[in-house]
Amino acid sequence: MVNPLRLALAASLVTMPLSAQTSTAPVGTLPAATQIELAVQAAPPEMRAEATVQGYDEAGNFVTLREGSNEMVCMAPSPDSEMFEVSCHHIDLEPFFERGRELRAAGIIGQERTQMRWDEVEAGTLPLPYGTMNYILTAEGFDAGTAEIVNPSIRWVIYTPNATPESTGLSAQPTGTAPWLMFSGTPGAHIMITPPRG
Repeated sequence: MVNPLRLALAASLVTMPLSAQTSTAPVGTLPAATQIELAVQAAPPEMRAEATVQGYDEAGNFVTLREGSNEMVCMAPSPDSEMFEVSCHHIDLEPFFERGRELRAAGIIGQERTQMRWDEVEAGTLPLPYGTMNYILTAEGFDAGTAEIVNPSIRWVIYTPNATPESTGLSAQPTGTAPWLMFSGTPGAHIMITPPRG
């Protein structure tokens, strides 16, 4: 017999924004298949089926939901975030992201966390390969029944450690939707590309 409370909760999740969804039912309680379907939408279509997907178990632990066979690693939305965000990155970026998770778990956040990783990249103890890609998809929310993302917006990040406007020909200032260089001249330098919605 269908539990009426569970049915009502599922119906409400379909129409609520992520912030409301996470306060009622954490993203980690979503079925793994739904987390996977949400996460891979950040990747180019031809890379989705074979991507590794990371997400959350019922206890909220960060886990690998699906082992993949290509170079893409996708992340389901975090249950701790007020906004909906999924992302997919090149597998060679995984040590950099894993280090970020370790530092956050140790209570090191913000600029201190950023600088510690940059220092490790500069020292050669943390790899951050030049030209590696991260796809980031944000949205107003999602339909929990169909995994359709509501009003999505994509941005692309290409990691280019220590790149400068002189070495790339890119501006260090954002201008409309033109590509630009963020954190110019630092180990965390990267090209930001935000295409128009749609």
